[in-house]
Amino acid sequence: MIRLHGYWRSGAAYRVRIALALKGLAYEQVNHDLRTGAQGAAEYAALNPQKLVPALEYEGQVLTQSSAIIEWLDERFPDAPLLPADPAARAQVRALVAAIAADTHPLHNLRVGKYLRTALGADEAAVTAWNRHWIAEGLAAVETMVAAHGGGFAFGDTPTIADCFTVPALYSANRFGVDTSAFPTLAAAGETAAALPAVRAAHPSVQPDADAA
Repeated sequence: MIRLHGYWRSGAAYRVRIALALKGLAYEQVNHDLRTGAQGAAEYAALNPQKLVPALEYEGQVLTQSSAIIEWLDERFPDAPLLPADPAARAQVRALVAAIAADTHPLHNLRVGKYLRTALGADEAAVTAWNRHWIAEGLAAVETMVAAHGGGFAFGDTPTIADCFTVPALYSANRFGVDTSAFPTLAAAGETAAALPAVRAAHPSVQPDADAA
């Protein structure tokens, strides 16, 4: 059995849930409330020294980092492939993934907001402005990528790893009040992917640890 350590509102865990769902893989969820620092518990830190989610356990292995986990899933369970066969196309998908995972999401995650508040004295208005700025800048670049290579989905005409990253990125944008009308191609691709039953099942709001509506 696959065991996924996550948190309902974590964008990185959301990516992995989408990949698992698109592949039809059953898994057990172990949830850690990032707001209370539960991911810092010694037992979890022994699995993931970064004390971040997600982490995935399978047959005695522990995998971390959402992009590495999803690529491993695609290699270990190749049905419903999430990477294109063409090497150049795979590189384009990986570039889009990196634009979100490496250059956009780390700038507005929970621990960055906490540091801005506690170490730099930023108030909520300043933190919100910070988050909106970096999300909008990142998604502007992703919009160009999707416009060049999308075909209904974020890349091409079938779901790929790109959609595993763009759907949570758009969720975060909406959560922080970013106007996604500035990214029409990306937003349309996100709506197409989000409408898939598998992707709907991965949505934060329907996870077992989600806050009550």
